[in-house]
Amino acid sequence: MEPAIPVQTETVQAQTQRGCSVSEKKTGVLGGFKAFLMRGNVIDLAVAVVIGAAFTNIVNSVVKGVINPVVGAFGTKDLGNYAACLKGPCSRNSAGEVTAGVYIQWGTVLSATLTFIITAAVVYFLMLLPMKRWQDRQAARKPAEPASAKVTEIELLEQIRDALTEQRRGPEPETVPAQR
Repeated sequence: MEPAIPVQTETVQAQTQRGCSVSEKKTGVLGGFKAFLMRGNVIDLAVAVVIGAAFTNIVNSVVKGVINPVVGAFGTKDLGNYAACLKGPCSRNSAGEVTAGVYIQWGTVLSATLTFIITAAVVYFLMLLPMKRWQDRQAARKPAEPASAKVTEIELLEQIRDALTEQRRGPEPETVPAQR
């Protein structure tokens, strides 16, 4: 019976011969998953989801506590009660469940639309707009970089071309001053 170490050595050699290094094999699925999780944007996304979930409760409270009563001044307080009977006769039981007919509950769609618009407005006016203004102020405080320091793509390509041409020619012979 062969020891385990030579088998592992043969496996590593076989992997190396196939063109994949040992470090590539070690990363595999779990290593790739770890690299994915450790990226900054994944963490930022997770924080945004948690904050968004908490923010949803605030928006729902505003819609139920402010918007629905304002709409209720013209009809019922609960927008979910607004519906149209598509195929009648329509009736509901005391729990509000449909017992006959087909209802189109446009009030719930209106409520969800109002919630979305309020959420978008709050995010824009209370989060995005102040952040943009802050970033603009920070950019204005930074000293302007001289434009000449930046090398354009064309200049960089010309430098590469000149270096390749010089490399093809070989080193230039040193010129000997003419003797009189």
